Amino acid sequence: MTERGGVVVLDFGGQYTQLIARRIREQQVFSSILPCTAPLEEIRKLEPVGMVLSGGPSSVYDAGAPVCDPQVLQLGVPVLGICYGMQWIAKQLGGKVEKAERREYGPARLEVQNGASEPDSALFSGLPKSLRIWSSHGDNVLALPAGFRATGRTENAVAATEDSQRKIYAVQFHPEVKHTERGRDILRNFLFQVCGATPTWSGAAFIHETVEAIRRKAGACGAICALSGGVDSTVAAVLVHRAIGDQLTNVFVNTGLLRKNEFVQTLEMLRERLRLNVIGVDATERFLTQLKGVEDPEEKRRRIGREFIAVFAEKARELQGEAAHEKIKYLVQGTLYPDVIESVSVKGPSATIKTHHNVGGLPENMPFQLIEPLRDLFKDEVRRIGRELGLPEEILVKHPFPGPGLAVRLLGEVTHEDLERLREADAIVVEEIRRAGLYEKVWQAFAVLLPVRSVGVMGDFRTYGKTVGVRVVESDDAMTADWVRLPPEVLERISTRIVNEVAGVTRVVYDISSKPPGTIEWE
Repeated sequence: MTERGGVVVLDFGGQYTQLIARRIREQQVFSSILPCTAPLEEIRKLEPVGMVLSGGPSSVYDAGAPVCDPQVLQLGVPVLGICYGMQWIAKQLGGKVEKAERREYGPARLEVQNGASEPDSALFSGLPKSLRIWSSHGDNVLALPAGFRATGRTENAVAATEDSQRKIYAVQFHPEVKHTERGRDILRNFLFQVCGATPTWSGAAFIHETVEAIRRKAGACGAICALSGGVDSTVAAVLVHRAIGDQLTNVFVNTGLLRKNEFVQTLEMLRERLRLNVIGVDATERFLTQLKGVEDPEEKRRRIGREFIAVFAEKARELQGEAAHEKIKYLVQGTLYPDVIESVSVKGPSATIKTHHNVGGLPENMPFQLIEPLRDLFKDEVRRIGRELGLPEEILVKHPFPGPGLAVRLLGEVTHEDLERLREADAIVVEEIRRAGLYEKVWQAFAVLLPVRSVGVMGDFRTYGKTVGVRVVESDDAMTADWVRLPPEVLERISTRIVNEVAGVTRVVYDISSKPPGTIEWE
């Protein structure tokens, strides 16, 4: 997807690179992400009105530290460096960057500086002279390049600098995160006061651009969509259907790892409510056979990913054998950016947290090419796109569900017996969250079956049963999350019902870990 006249974000591997692009889109300005190694000609083709250089985990003086073409600073368009981006600009233009005596991680206080003989910085126009900011750096810019002035400082470091003549701006903190006070206003000033951007991007524009891009890519070839009934895969399916129509066949696979009654209910909803062409495939025994004896979560993902592809390849051969489709060349998935950034370094040298079924769980040699129209979006953005497409609200508010399903919520070996325990416990959690009127107010609510037994007492008899963990979190985009402070009476009902109704479970615990340091899912 391309659109001229937007902002290009060059990715140096920062975990928040996509968040920068998202904040720009929230101002209705188109943004696209390119790796920091992108050729200059590729950048020029987009005709950007501005560029942002992202943060990253490296130090600019490290061997092999990521760099971009120095000519990006001479394209004649405004540049904003963030964190590592600021350090790279300083080093590239003759400044000095060294390891900080006092690192800054987390909150800090920015004091905006304006020289008496110089105009106020456009970056901080209309903002208070003191701001609470969020930093994450162990290096400082000790000497500025010629032509630059400091426009903001913290107690420990130069935190903002600029050369207004060349329209090169840089900040050592992260204006894109919500913890930075007036951070969106700082980005807004860069977009409109410095770059002169035009607010023309919208969900409708995304739909139009994406549909056209899919149509160009797929041509006359067929596609098969891994449809789960969740918001991500459903929005992806509707977008691809708009682009290639009946060349798309949706396949909903029952892996045996779905939630209670999900296979039947989802098939009915997709066929009756959305009128999509959906084929249901019950492959329960195939997947559970693949998982027999497997305890490692990464191996679970790999095996599930391989089996998914095997199922889709078989179904594609069947469809083509019926001579009802052109050659099925593409696999459609509802992959989102949080899946990508935690799984593999796609745009830049970011750190891998864990693989996701949609991304890292796929085999290297696949019989399909991927179409992932949502891989640069966050969940809430996908929901907005879904509303633009006219999808029912009941689909749009569904909680995220991992591609490997209950396999990564059942710690240890996956067995039929434990899957049934987990399904029942999970259904109770969701029912009680709905009953309390909280389902649409929280990001995710689910149960986890732990490989932990503990002593209990039931009916005057000693028991030695399993433990269920309950996880309820709130989030904006799944990049960060906090545990929900559920009312005690809700927790009590969940615990009482699980112990009374789920055979073999004698203890319930509540997960009060945030992300970071934990992840939302347990595996």
